[in-house]
Amino acid sequence: MSIHCEGIPRMGASPANFANIFVIFVGCQPISVIQSHMLVNKIKKELRKYTKPEKVQFLLGFFRTRKGEYAEGDKMLAVAVPDVRKVAKKYFLDASLKDIEQLLKSQFHEDRLAGLIILTYKMEKAGIGEQKKIVDFYIKHLDRVNNWDLVDLSCYKILGMYLLTHPRDILYKLARKNHLWSQRVAIVSTYAFIRQNQFADTIRLAKMFLSHKHDLMHKATGWMLREVGKRDEKVLRGFLDKYSSKMPRVMFRYAVERLG
Repeated sequence: MSIHCEGIPRMGASPANFANIFVIFVGCQPISVIQSHMLVNKIKKELRKYTKPEKVQFLLGFFRTRKGEYAEGDKMLAVAVPDVRKVAKKYFLDASLKDIEQLLKSQFHEDRLAGLIILTYKMEKAGIGEQKKIVDFYIKHLDRVNNWDLVDLSCYKILGMYLLTHPRDILYKLARKNHLWSQRVAIVSTYAFIRQNQFADTIRLAKMFLSHKHDLMHKATGWMLREVGKRDEKVLRGFLDKYSSKMPRVMFRYAVERLG
């Protein structure tokens, strides 16, 4: 018996050769790659069981996917977030970062969302060393965290959670980037701090974004300020006293939504 693949010399079936072939190649691909493809395909197939085709056109407009819009070219399956969570929870223990990377490469919005939610579940279970790997992976792939819901459902549970006990310089590097989603990650990640009654970084970033041109940043910043106010109204009112005249209208409206 011999085993041959294109570009690989014929090898006899000696015990040593057979072991090497079995470990390294199945159909000219590493076994780990085939297993990863199988899991990713299984996740994608299961997501597609929950599609609602009648909602696709609405979502393409809602998430601004038309030519010239901020999510130009994104494709929708129309799978509800609770259903994406259901699939993610089923597979997150088996999924590797390579699997998640494949999901993030997908042209379909919900595949990427599933990958990010899987990452948040893995973050919850990870030890310190593994958390660092997950955060580094997340930062490296921010170009695929490319719509407001993908940011909002992942960043504070990954980057924000990690920065509760680590230096927060990265937030300011992201905030200074000329990249909408990196900037939104910076401000929304502070939600993890707000929930621990730590407001300084939210306030500092809000000041940085007062002159931002995009309404998605006005909304995100106003939202975080509102969350601060829900926990300490005095801090929010202090910010408003100083900066309300400089705040974009949408940012101000979001910030004061819960004030009496």
